[in-house]
Amino acid sequence: MAASSNPIERSFEIAGARCEDLTPLVYRRLFDAHPEAQTMFRTEGSELVKGSMLALTIDAILDFAGARTGHFRLIECEVASHDAYGTPRTLFVAFFGIIAQALREVLADDWSAEIDAAWQQLLGEIERLVAAQERQDSPDRG
Repeated sequence: MAASSNPIERSFEIAGARCEDLTPLVYRRLFDAHPEAQTMFRTEGSELVKGSMLALTIDAILDFAGARTGHFRLIECEVASHDAYGTPRTLFVAFFGIIAQALREVLADDWSAEIDAAWQQLLGEIERLVAAQERQDSPDRG
């Protein structure tokens, strides 16, 4: 199987070959950087929720970085649902950066300048997408 030419996809492919489950690594990093996030997960069944949330996020990232067939729209939808949970939008956006940091840790020396540049661009686009959503949701827009 040939490696993807898309650097974001390639970062996940390499990580997938080295790490059976990114979930513990991602959430450890999230809770270390944002301890307040830990209280947002219920104790019962939270491992399933974390795994599902990460899988959906990865699907959205891959679509956003690739063909944009529609899965990336989940990002816009989840902004609103996370607002309802009381999740600050800065924390919502930070989660994507946490995923990139976890991948960088797993890839180690295989984290190339090309992969880094692609992730930086993607994270900037996600931040702009969420900011645009915030402007749309603002009651005093006009």
